[in-house]
Amino acid sequence: MAFEMFAHDSGYFSSPFFWGLMLIAVILLLIMNSIGDLIENQNFSRLSDEEKALYLKEKSTPYFQKLWNSAFKKQSATEEKDILIDHGFDGITELDNSLPKWWIGLFWFGCIFCAVYLTAFSFTDYAHPEAELTHETKTMLASIAEFEKTAPQINLESAKYNADNIAEGKELFKTNCATCHGEGAKGGIGPNLTDSHWINVKEKSLFKNVFWMLENGSPNNPTMRPLIKEGTITGRDAEKIAAYIYHINQETAPITPAQGGAAPQGQEVHWENGNN
Repeated sequence: MAFEMFAHDSGYFSSPFFWGLMLIAVILLLIMNSIGDLIENQNFSRLSDEEKALYLKEKSTPYFQKLWNSAFKKQSATEEKDILIDHGFDGITELDNSLPKWWIGLFWFGCIFCAVYLTAFSFTDYAHPEAELTHETKTMLASIAEFEKTAPQINLESAKYNADNIAEGKELFKTNCATCHGEGAKGGIGPNLTDSHWINVKEKSLFKNVFWMLENGSPNNPTMRPLIKEGTITGRDAEKIAAYIYHINQETAPITPAQGGAAPQGQEVHWENGNN
């Protein structure tokens, strides 16, 4: 109950089972309270007048004051004699105080809670971190898909370079492009994308040219498929991949040329300044 009440998006308070459980708990508490009153009245009728006066005085003490007294009240010397234990053989004496009821209640509640929690954790998905991660991942992916439906689509005209896209573009490149173009786009089956030589030049800027290739594929080589038109990646993904390739070709390679790259292919291209 405690976990479900505070878990994110659990919908616990809107569940009819929760409110049904609360109703049953309240009814049981009322029944227990009524039975307790009957027993208390029966026991009270058997007390002497002196015991009744002492009982009523104790009854008038506020509940939280009783809790405080049970936890922190110090016994008088007379009271201590009645609960004193003498070990005898070692000369050590100790008070045989009863534990406060609130402490005992918390102890048994903790034991029961641990037993239920461990059973649920071991044999069900209740409160299980992997199940929570799976649920949160599905929720996140669903929200991304919903965002993609309403967000403006990225095309060749609207695509823009953003350095914040480089890290994600690198991961997308590994998934969709590295099989042919090699790790770090140094070339493999496909050409090296870190040098200044290009086989297909369709746009004046490198960033737009990469996006064009991802959208339309290579007219010279069917292996380079139109990934956007096929639905393998979205325009937003292509924008990120283009940002990564622009970064390693125009911002990294001129400073630190890629080592071990494939031989240049195509014609040398001098791209227009700018990355849009």
